[in-house]
Amino acid sequence: MNGESGGNEMIDVVTIDGPAGAGKSTVARTVARGLGFTFLDTGAMYRAVALGAVEAGIGVSDTNALTRYLAELDLVIVPNPEVMELRVNGRDVTRAIRRPEMGQYASDYSTLPAVREFCSRRQREFGGRGRVVCEGRDMGTVVFPDARWKFFLTASVAERARRRWAELRDGGEDPDRVEIKRAIRERDRQDSERALAPLKPAGDAVIIDTTELSLDEVVAQVIGRVRPRQS
Repeated sequence: MNGESGGNEMIDVVTIDGPAGAGKSTVARTVARGLGFTFLDTGAMYRAVALGAVEAGIGVSDTNALTRYLAELDLVIVPNPEVMELRVNGRDVTRAIRRPEMGQYASDYSTLPAVREFCSRRQREFGGRGRVVCEGRDMGTVVFPDARWKFFLTASVAERARRRWAELRDGGEDPDRVEIKRAIRERDRQDSERALAPLKPAGDAVIIDTTELSLDEVVAQVIGRVRPRQS
């Protein structure tokens, strides 16, 4: 399936990339559990960095302040079978980073080279241990180009908006589906057009359209391709 050419040694990492709402996090968590691998939620890392910067009053254009902030930032990843826990300077931000507005903040700050380098370095350190499933937008293209298994999940905008709407509603909120769809389209545009690590499938990734598939069907496809090649 993946990158047999190029001469680089493959590492036992499963990358699952794709746009917002394609089901990456849920699939990655379930796949990790099924394989006995560790789950790495890379999107949560960007949210955590963005949360700290926003709360410190550091705008995306304040390069000097952002550089100082990142140099002093203590971002701790606590592996968890269900939801990866994150601590910023000793504070548990696992729930705070899931507020609706944090997705846009994460997208804004993730366009900055200093932020991407900070998060990518931490991700590579974590993934270097092997037996890791990670999800994001540039896992297979930038962070782990030498991953043994790469996948790219996608789905229609309407379906992704429906999933996000249902998630927020189940969480007790009263979301506007039209606004959610608009936000997803804008996020897609930003992520695909940005100059630094744009959203796109790796050349050797397996692309799975999840629009008409259940979670179990997607997970079965991923695990089915990974297990036969595990040593």
